[in-house]
Amino acid sequence: IKPDEPFPTPILCHSRLNEFIPPPECPVFEPSWEEFADPFAYINKIRPIAEKTGICKVRPPPEWQPPFACDVDRLKFTPRIQRLNELEAQTRVKLNFLDQIAKFWELQGCTLKIPHVERKILDLYQLNKLVNEEGGFDAVCRERRWTKISVKMGFAPGKAIGSHLRTHYERILYPYNLFQTGANLPKATLTNDTKDKEYTPHDLPQRQSVQPQETCSIARRAKRMRSEVSCFKSEPGEICENRPNLRRRMGTFVTKSEPGKNNDTTDQHVDQYMCLVCGSGSAEDRLLLCDGCDDSYHIFCLIPPLHDVPKGDWRCPKCLAQECGKPPVAFGFEQASRSYTLQAFGDMADSFKSDYFNMPVHMVPTELVEKEFWRLVSTIEEDVTVEYGADIASKEFGSGFPVRNGHFEVSPEDEHYLTSGWNLNNMPVLDASVLTHVTADICGMKLPWLYVGMCFSSFCWHIEDHWSYSINYLHWGEPKTWYGAPGYAAEHLESVMKKLAPELFESQPDLLHQLVTIMNPNTLMNNGVPIYRTNQCAGEFVITFPRAYHSGFNQGFNFAEAVNFCTMDWMPIGRNCVGHYRQLSRYCVFSHDEMVCNMACKADTMDVDLASVVNKEMTAMVEEEEELRDKVKKMVISTSDYEVLPDEERQCSKCRTTCYLSSITCPCSPGKMVLSLPHPQSVLLSTQQPYTPVSLHYKFTLDELYPMMASVKQRAESYKEWVRNVQDILENKESKKRGLEELHSLVEQAELHSFPPPNLVDQLRAVAFEADKVAVMAQQLLNGKRQTRYRSGGGKSQSQNELTVEELRSFVRQLDTLPCNIRQAPLLKDLLSRVDDFQRRSEKLLSDDSPSPQELQDLLDVSLGLDVELPQLPLLRERLEQARWLEAVQQASSRPDDLCLDTMRRLIDQGVGLAPHSSVERAMARLQELLTVSEQWEERVLSLMEARPYHSIETLDAALQEVDNIPAYLPNCLELKDIVAKAKKWLQEAEALQLGGRIPVLDSLSELVLRAESIPVWLDPLSRLEALISDVQMWKESAAKTFLLKNSTISLLEVNGHIMQCVDSNLKKEKKLHKSIKKASTKLESLCDVERALSESKDSASAMTTLAEVRQREMEMLLALRASNESKLLPAENCCALSVCVCQKAPSGAMVQCELCREVFHCGCVATTVELEYGQAWLCPLCQCSRKPPLDKVLPLLASLQRIRVRLPEGDALRFLIERTVRWQHRVQQACTEGVLEKVSKMVSGNIMFANNSGPPYFNDITQMLDELLVEGFLLQVTLPETEQLYRYLLYKLAHLPSHSAPTDEDQHPQQTQRGSPHHVKVAIIMMTAVACNICLILFLSFFSNFQVNWVQCDGSCNQWFHQICVGLSAERAEKEDYICISCTQPDYDRGE
Repeated sequence: IKPDEPFPTPILCHSRLNEFIPPPECPVFEPSWEEFADPFAYINKIRPIAEKTGICKVRPPPEWQPPFACDVDRLKFTPRIQRLNELEAQTRVKLNFLDQIAKFWELQGCTLKIPHVERKILDLYQLNKLVNEEGGFDAVCRERRWTKISVKMGFAPGKAIGSHLRTHYERILYPYNLFQTGANLPKATLTNDTKDKEYTPHDLPQRQSVQPQETCSIARRAKRMRSEVSCFKSEPGEICENRPNLRRRMGTFVTKSEPGKNNDTTDQHVDQYMCLVCGSGSAEDRLLLCDGCDDSYHIFCLIPPLHDVPKGDWRCPKCLAQECGKPPVAFGFEQASRSYTLQAFGDMADSFKSDYFNMPVHMVPTELVEKEFWRLVSTIEEDVTVEYGADIASKEFGSGFPVRNGHFEVSPEDEHYLTSGWNLNNMPVLDASVLTHVTADICGMKLPWLYVGMCFSSFCWHIEDHWSYSINYLHWGEPKTWYGAPGYAAEHLESVMKKLAPELFESQPDLLHQLVTIMNPNTLMNNGVPIYRTNQCAGEFVITFPRAYHSGFNQGFNFAEAVNFCTMDWMPIGRNCVGHYRQLSRYCVFSHDEMVCNMACKADTMDVDLASVVNKEMTAMVEEEEELRDKVKKMVISTSDYEVLPDEERQCSKCRTTCYLSSITCPCSPGKMVLSLPHPQSVLLSTQQPYTPVSLHYKFTLDELYPMMASVKQRAESYKEWVRNVQDILENKESKKRGLEELHSLVEQAELHSFPPPNLVDQLRAVAFEADKVAVMAQQLLNGKRQTRYRSGGGKSQSQNELTVEELRSFVRQLDTLPCNIRQAPLLKDLLSRVDDFQRRSEKLLSDDSPSPQELQDLLDVSLGLDVELPQLPLLRERLEQARWLEAVQQASSRPDDLCLDTMRRLIDQGVGLAPHSSVERAMARLQELLTVSEQWEERVLSLMEARPYHSIETLDAALQEVDNIPAYLPNCLELKDIVAKAKKWLQEAEALQLGGRIPVLDSLSELVLRAESIPVWLDPLSRLEALISDVQMWKESAAKTFLLKNSTISLLEVNGHIMQCVDSNLKKEKKLHKSIKKASTKLESLCDVERALSESKDSASAMTTLAEVRQREMEMLLALRASNESKLLPAENCCALSVCVCQKAPSGAMVQCELCREVFHCGCVATTVELEYGQAWLCPLCQCSRKPPLDKVLPLLASLQRIRVRLPEGDALRFLIERTVRWQHRVQQACTEGVLEKVSKMVSGNIMFANNSGPPYFNDITQMLDELLVEGFLLQVTLPETEQLYRYLLYKLAHLPSHSAPTDEDQHPQQTQRGSPHHVKVAIIMMTAVACNICLILFLSFFSNFQVNWVQCDGSCNQWFHQICVGLSAERAEKEDYICISCTQPDYDRGE
């Protein structure tokens, strides 16, 4: 909408009854980045349009997306409870009226039930109102206006609805209205139709006076009209069950005992109670006792008399008038009984909305939510309760916008949001906002408030404090629907709401200031109030303007933030608001006078336009203060300065206004009664004396206020003086010509004080800019800097030109036309004189035949300080180039070591481009001759180096002697000299390598041969060394065929360390074991370390030491791996969680176990053991890394290596392997000699079993020694008969242990357990593993084979299951006999032990 277009006035078109019609949309603005940069300038730009609607919406540029910075983890709030139909003004009036009717009938012992008419709930409030407007019940009956009333209530005429309305009115409302007139009631009973529905009172005063319970239901949709039969009946003959003994007849009444009296008897005489009407105590069966005050009445003495004693509760006329005449309590929101986190509130909100509309929250149309909201707030039949997290202090939990020094870490690309004017933490305190002069941090005004909404949660009609602006930003979530009225319609809106709901304003005059009441926008529009709406989506701002009433509700779960701000146009509005607050006796949020005085104290830096506004405010304030102080001058007996008191202690007792400039107090009650100066008569009324002295307290004396007002006025008028000075400069009066500094001073004043109008400032800037250019150019000329002008050359190319001497003279003359003086003008004439001197010197120097390069350069240096075009410069530069070239040739010839071919060619090329000269031609001839000789020798030397076969070292030496006489730097000749030196050095090393019968190391030989390949000289010992390396390679191939498996990927040296590498990779899965191994050894961590250590060893002894360390580490790692793998097989709660085999899956089916690493494998994942003979150990693929040849095949390899006489790491490893094998054989023989095996065999045959390895120490030591001996035998990469013999011996002696249980399936099926079968070998290995690990054998077999397990259940008290073989039962005994476990027979038995 353009600013000059009038905004359309909303017109409400009538549609179907009670259907909500959305008001017209408010304006929506989408600023550009340039407009968005200054928020207050943009708001001032759109204000002419937006203030006509009261509210507007601003969509920031799409790229403006500030991060959400609120501390979600700390945010915990207690929301407000909102019952929707209690918010709407007219609906609340109806509910209050129905509550009064229900209370009236409840005191009469009856329950109010609202009847149905034409299938609709009868509107008793409207019926009562229309009857009163028509003159009352008697007048309507007399003039037969019931049909007219039925038509006004929306019923169709001609259906005899009027008679029904009369019946309901006479039955329900007429007794209440008759009571209101002060007359006694007729028969106080209420007969209800069975179709009428019970009304449940809201009890607003009682509910708001107590804290809500923790189990308060939230957002529950319930019907207010209940069809169930009331628990409190009013029909004759029935007794109320839930209120016993409330209706009492005097004949059976028992009095209450009074304190201090001895009541021996409970029966009292009836004649002690007298009827208050007739004064008699007779007819006790007709005497009633009031349940409120215990007064007694005869039923026939009441007016009109009662025919029967009423049932239930009964109140006398006096109590009835007292109960129904209580004043209403001010309405307000309740706090919820629980606190929410943001996530918990969001879950509740989304669940409520999806359940209410029976669809996902994002699919509910906004139009549907809007219509349903206004339907719910206007009905008395349905109660919908929601919660709203409103007015949450951002100072406590953090703003949604990022702030400096906050908990939220802002990324570098988002740092500009910290200082953005649209950041709601910054907007109230920007320079353009007058709220920055309010010293206090006011929550909600200067500090943003946070709002967490849910579907239907609403904010009621209100205007901002002090009629200020407000801005609301929706960070995220579902939309927020707004309604607004322009500021000029504020009083009209207030009058309409007071007219339509006068009952609310009678009890609460400041109702609209409490933010607890809404009214349907359609109702307001029907009464002439212009209303506009909008839907605020996430990432959008909504701005409300001064005194613009606004309200709305949330479409769902969202998070918004709002704050107030005030611009200079608000200042007079704010002062009028304070006067309005004074009339309403409402407290001020801050002192308007204090803000004006704070602004006046900063008059020197105040904006000029703001100073003009503050000047008016200051003048009005001081004049009013003068007048008021003059009025109370006669009453004042003492004066004193204000103490530093907070605002709440300086509020007027009469009008509640904050007293800032001055106040009066009565001496009789100092400090208790503070009055502002407009209320001195209140002191007289309080003391009831014609003259009462008072004390005057003031913040400033009038003598202090006058200078403050004068400084603001001076600031406002300083602009006029500035305008006069600018006009004098622009007129360029010769007599008033000023300096450039004064011109800049005026520009700085305009920028500093933001002087209007912009066009005058622009003219001043243009003049200053032109003068600056002239001054800069003059200064550059004086400083000797080059000034460049770019003139278009007719295309993309641009030519650089300097000022000519004539242009310089013209530039000096231009200074006289400037409107100001520049200080460089006197110096420019001196520049012109220096140019003339340069021209004279250059002519003299050019006339010389052999000028000096230094003199030429000095003259050219002088020209650099003359920023003008000089015609002598090209000739001077040409002569300078010739002189410098000759000097360079002379310097190069004096240093032959640096005179390379490229330098000679470059000098020749440079000389060709010079102007002809005799000295230049002679130098060119000498250079050309030297270049020719040098190139010839470079080619000859290159051919010597590239010749095949290579030349001898003597031939190359002879050529080098001839090159030494050439005075130049020749790279090929130097390279040849380096090659000859390398060849001589290589020959010396080759002779020293085998000097004295040394055995060379393979790496040294290989390195020497490799170096020889890069020396292009014939070397005699090279062929012999190459043959020696070829023999070593053939030996390595033979050793690889002997040891390595087919298609093996490991090297010969890695055979010894491969087990260590495999163990290390497996141990990494067990972090604790891997760390312990790492701590134990810090060297030789990998095969690379081993190979490097062997290569660096000086002799075979050090190599053997290194390999011994490798062997020690290998054993440590393998033993740790075996322990780790065996520990996995211990009984566990969840055996399926084990990861075994190369596939890392749980055990299943037939399994086989490696004898070296003790890992268990599926038979299908590895090579099966069917081909193995009984007694032959099986090793997994990771442990079987070589062929393991017999020892007799390994020994010839060592002998052939000794004949070659070359030392290599593989040879050292082979030598260590043979020595290790011999030592192991010796240990085995020693064990057999000492009888260790026989001792173990005797222990096993004697059935010596020790659980958990807890046997005698000597047994554990022997078994550990044998285990390590067998492991080391498996580690040897050769095949030995002792290894197989030791393994078979242990297998035969330890595999079949005596059974301690009943006969097993093995006894029944001997043919399946023959010794020679492979299956028996696997089972034997598994049995050994189970016994060693203390695992239930049957459970172990169930994991690693298809072994079937039979179970038996305890017939005792535990009902546990056991393996039959574990408890020593056969299948036949388990079928025939009861089995009771040891835990049931011996309660003290611990199975774990």
